[in-house]
Amino acid sequence: MILYYFFRTVEAILFLLPRSMRKGFFIGLSKLAYLLDRKHRAVVRQNLLFAYDGNVDAQQIVAIARACYRNLLLNFFQVLENRRLTPEAQAKYITFENREYVENMQKESRPIIIVAGHYGNWELGATAIAANILPLTSIHKPLNNPFFNRYLLESRSRFRMNMVSKEGAIKHLARTLKNGGAVSLMIDQNINPKESIIVDFFGKEVTQTSAPAFLARKFNAVIIPVFIDSEDDEHYTIRFDPPMEVAHTDDVKADILKATQAESDVIEAHVRNHPERWFWCHRRWKTKHPEIYS
Repeated sequence: MILYYFFRTVEAILFLLPRSMRKGFFIGLSKLAYLLDRKHRAVVRQNLLFAYDGNVDAQQIVAIARACYRNLLLNFFQVLENRRLTPEAQAKYITFENREYVENMQKESRPIIIVAGHYGNWELGATAIAANILPLTSIHKPLNNPFFNRYLLESRSRFRMNMVSKEGAIKHLARTLKNGGAVSLMIDQNINPKESIIVDFFGKEVTQTSAPAFLARKFNAVIIPVFIDSEDDEHYTIRFDPPMEVAHTDDVKADILKATQAESDVIEAHVRNHPERWFWCHRRWKTKHPEIYS
């Protein structure tokens, strides 16, 4: 509780300052985190060397690691900003690209599954889609601290995001899709093998949730990948990739595997184009390749 109220005090002071200074504060924190956090700097290095088969030099690793910390702290900064931004104010610095992919599915009354990764300003991307295009039901993994947990939920839910707990989340997602609504799922993290299937990511085996493909097949939903990019961390483009359909053959497992692999492939393509915008601090290959983190 003491830590939470200290945080809220710092937050109140920050919002007495111009936005540029608030942003500068978090960029400064990212530089400090990079210097102090040797553990996750090592994870970034291990991930990059593994993903690119060693074909990445020390200078590239440092640059991408610094960008990873910067991106993470700017996402945290976005959480603070979202608690005070109106949807109208938020929309002023966002451009949507290919939003017709979503709108066409809405016209057909198709349930929609938005899939994304920890790429770019993901906190802004999710809330902007929910506020400006269509309401979303999304999974929330509760934080250990109930005060910070409530803070994060309030930041997201004021933008038409219905946050449901990870425990028992599937029934909430299924209900939304059954009623013709839309859900969003982050799909680029290592997860328990019992809750996942194996796909390739950068040519290496990883665990990935099969929930989007399973739900899409069951409820005749369409899967639409989304990514958020920015060249200056001030103006953002939210891009929708072409809708993905899940096959309905007699081989259910093969249908789900094929769609899940396709989701992994589209994330990989974006990460390869802009590796500095992805969250390399996470042990993505931990389940199938634990040796690279030893």
